[in-house]
Order: sequence, then structure tokens, then C-alpha cells
Amino acid sequence: MPEFENFNLKTTIDCKQGAVRAVRYNVDGSYCLSCGSDKKIKLWNPVSGILLKTYGGHADEVTDAAGSCDSSYIVSASLDKSIIYWDVSTGAPVRRLRGHAGGVRCVCFNEDSSVAISGGRDNAVMCWDIRTRRLDPVQVMKEARDCITTVATNENRIYAASLDGCVRTYDIRVGELTCDKVGEPITYLAQTRDEQCLVAGCQDSVVRLLDCETGGLLSEYKGHCGDDYHIECGILANDAHIVTGSSNGDAFVYDLLETKVLQRIRISDNGGVVHSLATHPKRQEMLFARRRDMYVFSTDLEIEEEQL
Repeated sequence: MPEFENFNLKTTIDCKQGAVRAVRYNVDGSYCLSCGSDKKIKLWNPVSGILLKTYGGHADEVTDAAGSCDSSYIVSASLDKSIIYWDVSTGAPVRRLRGHAGGVRCVCFNEDSSVAISGGRDNAVMCWDIRTRRLDPVQVMKEARDCITTVATNENRIYAASLDGCVRTYDIRVGELTCDKVGEPITYLAQTRDEQCLVAGCQDSVVRLLDCETGGLLSEYKGHCGDDYHIECGILANDAHIVTGSSNGDAFVYDLLETKVLQRIRISDNGGVVHSLATHPKRQEMLFARRRDMYVFSTDLEIEEEQL
């Protein structure tokens, strides 16, 4: 088991885009994205805090974004009911995809970034073939009974978490749907790097670790405060530590196996909900969103390695 090193604040970035709705790393963690209530997405260097590009074209708040596997495209979701596929270098929207009957809450790419998967307030999960000029979804899944809060995917499966308290697994190879009932509204879902487990953030201030194969509950992580906010969770690159935001200006790092709190990270003394976060795909580094700011945290070891 890797020894735990405490996380320290590295950079604070005032995103200047109203409330920051989501923060995300690109595929290798060299860049990050912030989604704003000002209807824009911003691309940043998380180490220097330098703004690299702004993407404007949505008509309402941007709720989620994801970078493609080669970092040359971005897909974003918005409350304007649309998904936009962006060219990273030009900043121009390549395609606008409409099909959801309500605001779009979450979006992700499949492994080779040929398909975008979105989930919305209309309880639907939609798959979009973005390499063709086809503007309607190639597949629509409407099994959920409440808002879709997260879509995630790997080579063979699509996972959809919903406020109806279920994680639905769509097995792409055999065309099967499995529904695992957690029993509490799920506000966020993250996969472990080994793709064996799912980390589910729930509205009752508990993060749950679920087995991907059986859907069974493996562990519960308690200590943070959710207060009915939609708070995100994640897993660090070493697959050994789970992290979650909270409603009172803190973030919590838990030991995956022992379920104990390893660190309570004070993001701000002024409170504020730490609702969105992202874990670096390779390093011990994290992004947090609170109000209009994005915070970059890493361990001292990572900082020393960068300075060498």
C-alpha cells in the first residue's frame, strides 16, 4: 500500500466565469477545463494557472466537459439542452448536438473518442457518433426515473448514475442492462483505474464503493457533509485513496481499504460548497471547485519532482 502524503495548495485560480460548475483534467493531466455559469468553458495550465483558451457558444450554464483521447477536441454539456463538440486549437464549435428534452448534466467520450455519451435532466442517456455529420443520437436509453448525474464508460460498458438511486450498467458487447440499486440519490460516479470498482457519491453524505461485476457494496466512507448538494468524488491515480468534496469548505481524502479519513483538506475558511473535483490521471494532484475559484492541490513529493 503506498504511503500517504498530505496534499497542499499549489495554485488558486480565479476563473472569472461566475460560479464554476465543474473542473476536469484532460487525458494526461497536462491541461484542465473549467465550466462556468457564464456559459463558457476555459482551458488552463493547472501548474502555472495561465488561461490558454476560452470556448463560448452555449446559451446557458455549462455543467460538464471532457477532453478527447488526443486532446484535440472537447465535448461540453449545458443546461441549454445541447452538447457542443469543440476544436481545441481554434476554439470553434465543430458540431452542436440536440436531442435532450431538458438540461444536459453530464458528458464523456468513449475510449477512442468516436462517441460522446450524455446524460440529462430528462432522465435519458444518449450516444452520439461525432465522427459523422449525423446530428441525432445513435442510441437513447430512457430507463432511469430521475435525472442522470454521471455517465462513465470503458471499453465494454456504459455506466449511468441517477438521482433515482440506481447505477445502470449497459454492456455494449451483449446489449444487456444491469440495474444496481444503491437506495440513495447518486450525485456522482467515478471508476477506479483498474476498472474493478465504482465510487459513488450519494446525497446522504456517504461515498460508497461498488463492485463492477456484482454491483455489491464493498465499503462506505463517512465524515464529510453533503447537505443535499450534488457533490463529486474521485479516486487518486494510485487506486488507494478516495476523495470527496463537502458543503462546508473542506475536501476529504479516505483510505480505500480501511475507510478512515487520511486528510481533511481545508479549501477555504469562508465556507462554500466544494462541489466539483478532478483527480490527476497519473500524479498525486487534484483540482477542486468552490464558488468562482479553482484550486490545485498536490503532495510535496510531486512539487519537489517538478523542481528537479
